Amino acid sequence: MRVHPEVLSALNLREWDAIELFGTRRTAAVVAHAHSDSAPRTILLDDVTMSNAGIREDATVLVGPVPVQGARKIVLSGSSLAMTSLSPNTLRQALLGKVLTVGDTVSLLPRDLGPGTSTSEATQALRRAIGITWTSELLTVVEADPDGVVSVQPNTSITWPGSATENKARGSDPLFSRIAPSTTQDSAADSRATAGVTSRPATRTENPTTPPGSSEPAPAEMTVPVADLVGVESQVSKLTDWLSLALDEPELLATLGASPRLGVLVTGPAGTGKATFVRSVCASRNVIELDGPGTGALEAGSRAETVSQAIDAARGGGVLLITEVDALLPSEPEPVSSLILGRLRRAINNDRVVLVATTAHPDLTDARLRSPDLCDREITIALPNGATRRALLGYLLRDVPSDELDLEEVSLRTPGFVAADLMSLRREAALRAASRASKNGGKAAVRQEDLIGALQVIRPLSRSGTEELSMGSVTLEDVGDMVETKQALTETVLWPLRHPDTFERLGVQPPRGVLLYGPPGCGKTFVVRALASSGQLSVHTVKGSELMDKWVGSSEKAVRDLFQRARNTAPSLVFIDEIDAMVPRRGQSTDSGVSDKVVAALLTELDGAEPLRDVVVLGATNRPELIDPAVLRPGRLERLVFVPPPDAEARAAILRAAGASIPLADDVSLDDLADQLDGYSAADCAALLRESALAAMRRSIDATIVTADDVETARKSVRPSLDPVQVAEIKAFADRRSSD
Repeated sequence: MRVHPEVLSALNLREWDAIELFGTRRTAAVVAHAHSDSAPRTILLDDVTMSNAGIREDATVLVGPVPVQGARKIVLSGSSLAMTSLSPNTLRQALLGKVLTVGDTVSLLPRDLGPGTSTSEATQALRRAIGITWTSELLTVVEADPDGVVSVQPNTSITWPGSATENKARGSDPLFSRIAPSTTQDSAADSRATAGVTSRPATRTENPTTPPGSSEPAPAEMTVPVADLVGVESQVSKLTDWLSLALDEPELLATLGASPRLGVLVTGPAGTGKATFVRSVCASRNVIELDGPGTGALEAGSRAETVSQAIDAARGGGVLLITEVDALLPSEPEPVSSLILGRLRRAINNDRVVLVATTAHPDLTDARLRSPDLCDREITIALPNGATRRALLGYLLRDVPSDELDLEEVSLRTPGFVAADLMSLRREAALRAASRASKNGGKAAVRQEDLIGALQVIRPLSRSGTEELSMGSVTLEDVGDMVETKQALTETVLWPLRHPDTFERLGVQPPRGVLLYGPPGCGKTFVVRALASSGQLSVHTVKGSELMDKWVGSSEKAVRDLFQRARNTAPSLVFIDEIDAMVPRRGQSTDSGVSDKVVAALLTELDGAEPLRDVVVLGATNRPELIDPAVLRPGRLERLVFVPPPDAEARAAILRAAGASIPLADDVSLDDLADQLDGYSAADCAALLRESALAAMRRSIDATIVTADDVETARKSVRPSLDPVQVAEIKAFADRRSSD
């Protein structure tokens, strides 16, 4: 769905977000910008989306933002050819990133525009499976879990109605495949980037073997040479040594009285290339890959049978790779989970089968999988750091026609990006470059502004399920006055990112957190938004009251989840607005101890046994005296910065910043106006100029300038909001802190 940019702005949406459409039925789609010359009240739709909404051309419809959840399971129906020929993996690749609701019709054309992984593999798999008819094949969404609007994710289970029965009748099982050892050299462009690579040729399986009972060969698997993996050298060394001992020299372990069995759990955020890493290390071995989401969607009996078939195929010295194992063995186990775990246990103990399982959600995986007789070893694939992102960008853009690019700047502005996100960034930049070349007829080349512009569109996988701070184009330089506040935030947040060598050279750890306190409306949240616009860190924002829940343990879990997301997207900033509601003084609440437990959970995250690396916590409050003192000691929110009400000089700076884009008449003196606004907060000053512009519009809709009379008119409706009593109390608190 393409709409005018003004519509996106009004709905507070970005390109490639989801938008809901209200016709004769409700549906949803991905939204993007229409051409600049299109009418603001016109929406451009394809035939499939129009059919889903039940509307015709030139109809009147309503649109609105809609929350989207990642789909755990989607059931589709289609033609008999599609239902008998397309595997869950192929379907998931083709539908990845699409937004669906039950009852929608969806095409197999991969999402080729905007953020998304390369679709070349999906296109080839579709063509092999059902020929050219794949381009016109339409499917119907029969069922979706959870309810509502969902998006297809890498771990979504895609099935046909009664698929388990049909597979059994055909004697085939598309849920697992054998990956034969690599024998030839070829290039594997985008696949190689999944785990982080350099520019060496990759290997590809040219003659994959047929899955047990299948009448058609499995799709070719792209395998990355181990030497091309970036940032996982120690993990490669560990897994290589473990496989060598377990499969090549089991008698050595037996001599030492140790069992040669091996079970490994590979964890890490989505998109970091966990499965690619395992395939690369095991490239010379017999690997049987089991699709966790697809298998987990089967009924219990078929699930256990599929696992048994995969184990049989790996017997005698093979590696059983289970991807997204949390979908097969969830943390809330079913009776069949015990049966599956028992079969896996027997296989790795007696049949020379090595078990390697991957998951992006280890906390949602059956705890028994980590027992000493199963996956007793764990490897973590972390998010790429700045240096790794720089190497990845260099590889991805190596063959792309481009002007001089500053990849160092781009790598600094992509915290939390995995390789798949950087591929999306490259594609969005290429789309911008292609559009410019098409309009101007010039040379097609990617420029620095294309990459920077693409950063405004691409939302990394690590933050796809979280709400982001709306930051716009404001910077710290645009913040009027607040010198001490800006300096404190720069030292605490930006210096550790820009000058980590200095901290290391001086042998000190960077500050852990900052508390901004001051009267309401004095710019605490505004300055954080300006800090976020630097683009050099992920920003997770939450109000203190949002983390409080009536259910036992839910509030503490919300705190842990918040900080886990911050760690997964480091370097990051956790901004807790109204923090006094989250961490009040302990022992004074009447909520059965819930607040005390939340304070304890926050203290543990800030200064617990597990260090908080590359994560800065920033709190804001107008009631600092209510915060538990333990939160404010060194090592936690150790820097307290008072954000005072603006004085005349500060108000003048705020007015200049807020009025930078407002055409003011010569008779408007911002310095004189600032002297007259005693008791006005920063928000009040900005509101005054905004109301002045509206007054000019009321005077004449064709007005081109804001006069002093317009400002005086605005002052009658915009009154000072600062409470003198509250301001005095906060100043007294600041004085006591400075005198201690």
